[in-house]
Amino acid sequence: MAAAAWLAMAAAMMVVVALPMQQVGANSEGDALSALRRSLRDPGGVLQSWDPTLVNPCTWELYKNNIQGAIPSELGNLKSLISLDLYKNNISGTIPPTLGKLKSLVFLRLNGNRLTGPIPRELAGISSLKVVDVSSNDLCGTIPTSGPFEHIPLSNFEKNPRLEGPELQGLAVYDTNC
Repeated sequence: MAAAAWLAMAAAMMVVVALPMQQVGANSEGDALSALRRSLRDPGGVLQSWDPTLVNPCTWELYKNNIQGAIPSELGNLKSLISLDLYKNNISGTIPPTLGKLKSLVFLRLNGNRLTGPIPRELAGISSLKVVDVSSNDLCGTIPTSGPFEHIPLSNFEKNPRLEGPELQGLAVYDTNC
């Protein structure tokens, strides 16, 4: 009888300990989405209906909206994110290296913005990544050549005048000031 009571109490304690852990995980993703919203200016009002508590925010259309601002590093906390489509906006700043923590990411489309700086090497560690398009920005440095970058078409890096790579001969003017 004492063993059964102890077992029931231990199980109850595990539930009490596990609940805050689940909330922390859920909050970190909600916090990441809230950070994204706070970091962006939205002249067209497309973000007004955002609810960071939604279970499935996959319906958020963040492309072609003239959204302005920077990509927050907190987006690296969206562990289940499959597609990050911020193309054809006015996104500025750098690509956060924390996006390399998105191990489920398959699509990364950041083309047609005003991004600067290098392509983070951390992105080469995302084995699930199939599509990367960073064309038409102002990125600099060299294109990663390992991991998923081995199979990304060179056209997905075009129109970054300061981006280097031997394969870009004729597509970009080389500039080592990154």
